[in-house]
Amino acid sequence: MRVESRPGAETGTRLATRVTTLEAAPSTQQRAAGTEAAPIPESVRNVESDIRREARRWRLGVRAGAAFDPELFMFGVHSQMGPIFSSRVFFRPNAEFAFGEVTDLIALNLEGVYRFPRSAERSNWSPYVGAGPALTFIHQSFEAGRNIDFGNFDFDAGFNILLGMQSRRGTFVEAKTSLWSRPAPVFRLIVGYNF
Repeated sequence: MRVESRPGAETGTRLATRVTTLEAAPSTQQRAAGTEAAPIPESVRNVESDIRREARRWRLGVRAGAAFDPELFMFGVHSQMGPIFSSRVFFRPNAEFAFGEVTDLIALNLEGVYRFPRSAERSNWSPYVGAGPALTFIHQSFEAGRNIDFGNFDFDAGFNILLGMQSRRGTFVEAKTSLWSRPAPVFRLIVGYNF
């Protein structure tokens, strides 16, 4: 195309006076002869969707929160795998690191969660419940300063029960309690994100 123009009525504008086509557009026969890409085979599309579905089955995440009795600030990482056994059941192991004035804690939690269906398709949040064993390493001392050494930690096993809400975008909030693992925190409030 070649366009000839002259200045327009307003400053900085141009008015086209002549438009000339320099080359003919390809006909439908020429386009069918190989200038367009071939359609993607169905088998390739199926493999692509399988890869995407499998990649969504495993997610990493981060978490932070507060624990009560004893009072601790906590942060950690987790992985979410699934669904397993059912479309609503996920395995979510996590590691939590917590510290407070008197207590230091490292917890390895092997939790599973069941996500309830959303109340409506437009709802962004879905509730979930979960439970699982907890392997807790705890150190409590009234001495000044921190001297964290794994020789100072006492091991205790327990059982976690949790309740939470998770958004479609990956943000979640949950409340967790530990049974049979005193002096582990009785109650924890956690906020986190799944990548």
